[in-house]
Amino acid sequence: MIVQNMTEAHYPIHLAARLTGLSTHVLRIWEQRYRAVEPKRTPTNHRLYSQGDLDRLSLLRDVTRAGHSISQMARLSNEGLRALTASARGSKLEAPRWAAAASEADGLLEECVAAVQALDGRALEGVLERAATSLGAQGVLQRLAGPLAQAVGDLWREGRISAAHEHCATGHLRAFLAGLARPFGGREGAPVLVVATPAGQLHELGALLAGAMAANLGWQVTNLGASLPAAEIAGAARQKRARAVALSLVYPEDDASLPGELHMLREALPAETALLVGGRAMPAYRDVLGRVGAILAEDLVQLGLALDRLRQPRRKADR
Repeated sequence: MIVQNMTEAHYPIHLAARLTGLSTHVLRIWEQRYRAVEPKRTPTNHRLYSQGDLDRLSLLRDVTRAGHSISQMARLSNEGLRALTASARGSKLEAPRWAAAASEADGLLEECVAAVQALDGRALEGVLERAATSLGAQGVLQRLAGPLAQAVGDLWREGRISAAHEHCATGHLRAFLAGLARPFGGREGAPVLVVATPAGQLHELGALLAGAMAANLGWQVTNLGASLPAAEIAGAARQKRARAVALSLVYPEDDASLPGELHMLREALPAETALLVGGRAMPAYRDVLGRVGAILAEDLVQLGLALDRLRQPRRKADR
């Protein structure tokens, strides 16, 4: 169904997916994580895409399938995207590996979501194991596990899956990420990262992803789980002499008690212990996170870069 207003047609997400050739999960991720487009919303909070949105999404589809990163391309104007598309068409060089890899990751994501919706844990495990082999550890984290966690959260919020589906997905992803991180566990003397979600934040998939990413980069990771008071997180960080604490903020986005928890955590942590914060609810708390000096990670790529910077020796002027 196409919804009409006074001047412009708006397309619901499933029709937008069909017209652009992108999955509904990719559309959500491109909007929420990269602000590629900003569709309008119905009074019941369903997305409605304009023709302009569809045109931009089609341009982004073409350039990403040619091998460009969506995180970079989403910042370009439509004119810039058209110039890139024209350049690619006029060039004899091809990027089949990039395009094939992007298509493969999208297909694997669709299979994972279907398995979650069917409550088929065995099928979900099978797809994740195939992905680990074909995409590698970094690839499966950034291009499948992260988008899958986002998709599961979206489906749960929209009422399209139940809490049972979300718990099933979390359980299988937890086991998969633990196995993925095990071969990369930090060696003795490696920096320690404590990972948790603060009190009131009950969804732990983001924290699990952060821990797996850090382990893949050679950190020693201590995962404390979900919804811990600030004093407990700080106590664990002090005991482990952690170089950093990573928090995942996913849901809710309007917790009135969370700013106080963040202030208490920062005060209880040693001054030299960095505080890293990510997750889809993170932008809602940006003001308080700025006040406590947190390092913000919009996605796993930014988290990895922040972890790499924290591993570098400090200059004398910084000590």
